[in-house]
Amino acid sequence: MTPRVLVVDDLPFMRSLLGDILRNAGMEIVGQAESGRDALSMYAAMRPDVVLLDIAMPEMDGLTALRRLRQHDPDARIVMCSALGEQAMIVRAIQLGARDFVIKPFRPERVVSAITRTLEADGVLEARRDSSR
Repeated sequence: MTPRVLVVDDLPFMRSLLGDILRNAGMEIVGQAESGRDALSMYAAMRPDVVLLDIAMPEMDGLTALRRLRQHDPDARIVMCSALGEQAMIVRAIQLGARDFVIKPFRPERVVSAITRTLEADGVLEARRDSSR
């Protein structure tokens, strides 16, 4: 089976870019949210394998969304996105339960490896490979 990803970023071009990177790597984009609030409702409805979550967003920032997603589902797999210079927020995100992070501007291989490592760490990719045999 294909890894299912929810992409959360307030900028449409970033969601599009990330979607293209992930689809080219063989992943399925199950949804695209433009705010942390949207991410919460979409996560509950779609149950993605992993969430790619931007830190800086209006309405509800990524750290608040991360905290709420982890309250709702302590096993939620979340990879954070941030711009250069947000190192303190990245540290905070890891403390709150983010599994990994990617820095903007994105390098496609880094985005894919962060998600792949996150899924492999929980045995999701291996379990999916086994079930497809």
